[in-house]
Amino acid sequence: MFFKSVTFIIFLVGPILLQIFLSKSKNKWLGLILPAINFLLSIIAVLGMAFFEKPSIAQIIMQATMLFLAWNIPTAILIAIYYLCREKFKKKKEIDKMNIQDLH
Repeated sequence: MFFKSVTFIIFLVGPILLQIFLSKSKNKWLGLILPAINFLLSIIAVLGMAFFEKPSIAQIIMQATMLFLAWNIPTAILIAIYYLCREKFKKKKEIDKMNIQDLH
């Protein structure tokens, strides 16, 4: 039971910590890796459901929409983390730039 709890926490907290680490790097594209992967996985899930399910077109559209939205909740959270971290990075960079200008 303890092992399952620790594993669950690692799978829940690990990607968030990794996203924070990647978002704080100088390369702005690194922070977009995890949201992009999650978005691609959501598209794959929707396509897989659409190709292998045989209900009516209306049911496929409804299920695909719900599946797409559900899979992209983590994507939205990861993008929010990215923008929060980048905003702090941007403010720090502007303050450093002003300090350098004040020295001249």
